[in-house]
Amino acid sequence: MIDSQAIIDPSATIGENVSIGPWTVIGPEVVIGDNCQIASHVVIRGPSFIGANNKIYQFSTIGDDTPDLKYKGEPTKLIIGDDNVIREGVTIHRGTVQDRGETVIGNKNLLMAYAHVGHDSVIGDNVIMVNNSSLAGHVTVGDWAILSGYSLIHQYVSVGAHSFVGPAAFSYHDVPAFVTAFGSPAEPRTINKEGLKRRGFTTEQIALANKAYKLLYRRGLSLEEGIEAIAELGDDMVIETLLNSLKASTRGIIR
Repeated sequence: MIDSQAIIDPSATIGENVSIGPWTVIGPEVVIGDNCQIASHVVIRGPSFIGANNKIYQFSTIGDDTPDLKYKGEPTKLIIGDDNVIREGVTIHRGTVQDRGETVIGNKNLLMAYAHVGHDSVIGDNVIMVNNSSLAGHVTVGDWAILSGYSLIHQYVSVGAHSFVGPAAFSYHDVPAFVTAFGSPAEPRTINKEGLKRRGFTTEQIALANKAYKLLYRRGLSLEEGIEAIAELGDDMVIETLLNSLKASTRGIIR
């Protein structure tokens, strides 16, 4: 399962039933879980910890140093969960000691060709990053978010769960949960209704999300006033998720 022309450091730990293609380089302090498939011409540097059942396509560079000028070679980490698909030419950098010290990617994510995950970013589960979408350093992306092709997320921005960022959109403010964002700079358009339908949200929950969106964006309320108004809608999971994303905002939300 491991091609004779792959270059694997003796200190790397390779799980069971792992396939590694020719001319792939696995560096020191790399741990790869069971049942991973790693194509040819992949570079994985450590310290990196990669879970089980991941598929990494050719020409990806995983766990390399960040180009952040503050980085001076300190030991930092990359942590990747299980069941992720990392397509051609994806770049994922480790963290910096100035922040978390690690970049973290959860489970069941799809990172399409030439997507980039900058240092100290955190990606949840079931996220899709479409071709050439990019996260600058220190970005957080919630579960089930979708970043369309060529979308750009500024440093320290948070992209909420179940949100949708449109093609070539540039966001330098936080995108709340459930919100669709388009344009450069990114602006809110509506809730991600189609995405919520696909994930099994009820008609009532979708209506509740839409009502909360209108309170946040159609009443001329400040963020603090919007949080108070949305909190009065009840304690459904939709309201809790949206409120958590709003309260966690440090850069202000898109408007």
